Amino acid sequence: MIKRRLLTSTLSAAALCLVAAAASAQDAQASLPKPTALKIGDLLTGELTMMRNRHAKTKNGMVYQLVSEPRRLPAPSGLCNLENGPETFLIVPAGDAQASQLKTHRGKQVSLKVEAVGCAEEAGQVSEAVVTKWSLAK
Repeated sequence: MIKRRLLTSTLSAAALCLVAAAASAQDAQASLPKPTALKIGDLLTGELTMMRNRHAKTKNGMVYQLVSEPRRLPAPSGLCNLENGPETFLIVPAGDAQASQLKTHRGKQVSLKVEAVGCAEEAGQVSEAVVTKWSLAK
């Protein structure tokens, strides 16, 4: 009789734990911000940081990273296999002029007009998305 009560109370406690875990997972999913769509020509705003990347195809190996709110990328990239869209964007300077332009803004909030963006696919890319063509918005 006592074993039966113990078994019943143990099963009840386990069921309550499972229900609570499922409810917290649904709350966490619902609390994720919905990513806005990033279209070609839109502004991408965030803090700009500089980092060295030996895999980068730039002259001195310096690339920049911009952290922004989650954005859904235009097709065919989509969400980059992420639930909520990329938040970190690797900014690749096209030449020395763009590199020096970015160097003066590192550590600051910047806005970039995006002209070409895609998902990170190569080894060594620490960002979720790569912006290859851009211009600095004033």
